[in-house]
Amino acid sequence: MSEISVSTLLLWLVLLLFVSGFFSIAETAMMAVNRYRLRLRAQRGVRGAKLALGLLARIDKLLGVILLGNTLVAAGAATLTAVITKRLFGEGEVALAIGTVAISFALLVFSEITPKVVGAAHADRLAPVVSYILSPMLKAATPVVWFVNLFVQGLLKLFRFQPGRGAEATLSQEEVRSLVLEGHYFRGKHRAMLANLLDLDSVSVDDVMTPRNHIEALDLSEKPALLAQQLATSYHTRVPVFEHALDNIIGVLHLKQVLRLQQVGEMDAEHLRGILRPAYFIPAGTPLLAQLQQFQADRQRLGLVVDEYGELLGLVSLEDILEEIVGEFTTQAPGGPEIFQREPDGSVVVDGMASLRVLNRKLGTSFPLEGPKTLSGLIVEHLGDIPEAGVSFRLAGQTVEVLQVQDHAVRVVKLAPPVGRSPLPPLQTTGEQASSIS
Repeated sequence: MSEISVSTLLLWLVLLLFVSGFFSIAETAMMAVNRYRLRLRAQRGVRGAKLALGLLARIDKLLGVILLGNTLVAAGAATLTAVITKRLFGEGEVALAIGTVAISFALLVFSEITPKVVGAAHADRLAPVVSYILSPMLKAATPVVWFVNLFVQGLLKLFRFQPGRGAEATLSQEEVRSLVLEGHYFRGKHRAMLANLLDLDSVSVDDVMTPRNHIEALDLSEKPALLAQQLATSYHTRVPVFEHALDNIIGVLHLKQVLRLQQVGEMDAEHLRGILRPAYFIPAGTPLLAQLQQFQADRQRLGLVVDEYGELLGLVSLEDILEEIVGEFTTQAPGGPEIFQREPDGSVVVDGMASLRVLNRKLGTSFPLEGPKTLSGLIVEHLGDIPEAGVSFRLAGQTVEVLQVQDHAVRVVKLAPPVGRSPLPPLQTTGEQASSIS
């Protein structure tokens, strides 16, 4: 090597640093690439993506050829540095120390840190490109890599470590939810809908059902004139029908079928009984996702929630579940009470029977969801008694004032914003506050 000039040796050293940088950038890009995006590009016919997927399927051999090449290049660079140092400064210990520090710094900056930062930042673009070079290298170096991997596999067995064989790590539901909410793959309404969909399994029918005392049902024991009036003023398309007591549900009436009876003047209990459809019952605590699938399998749109003793608890419809995914889209009952009413001072007057989940979603409050489902129930549980109108107290960071109590329940409540904070935020839809569902 004595006949080779120092300038030529320096050029070879720079080339080796460049090659080492390539191995570093290739290693980082291949490890950091988004495999789902890579698989999609491969399905679209991108050859580089197909090569990259093939290399990633043999991850042990891929790492073997990358590290083998990088090690050989680093060793060659160190040897060249020693030769150049000897040519320029002699064989002194100081010169060798300077040469060692110089090549270490060059390898660290130009062949390790900088390439790896670039590879991590542009992994999706670089992985298919470097695969064109790594793929033939892997084929050429297969015998050497195989020989090296014999020792690697021996060490792994010695330490009783069994690596996964090509199986990609699966994500838990919480990890997928975090990916949806915090990642940059989904935005706006799509992100909210996906987050809500993932939450369906942790929300039960008890959380979204219409409570028993709010169910609009038809009592067949009433007089025909009263039945006709109730049907004429109903805004629902399906109405549960009972006889004498609400727990004695005998069927569900579709109002479209009532039109024929009205035309022929047969609006009595017996004729209505003849067009009833069987009632559909749902056990309390059923997750919304399971119930959505059950609605689809049974071709139902409305179900009555019952407890373990068969007592009616409430009513849930297909629309109630869909609103948990896409947000509210149904209209309120004509003349029905408003659940929220904004006051000039920034407080909100709330219906005491409002769902705590709806309050948390629309007002940004943090009422606990583990116990009672309504604000009235939470207040009674918190105080241990039915309060009187005018009582004011703190609950879950909110100033709560009871405005009206009726029939042993809190009917109207005023929520003031916490001290030192701005007024309660504007009302939001389900899609705008996806992360509050839990």
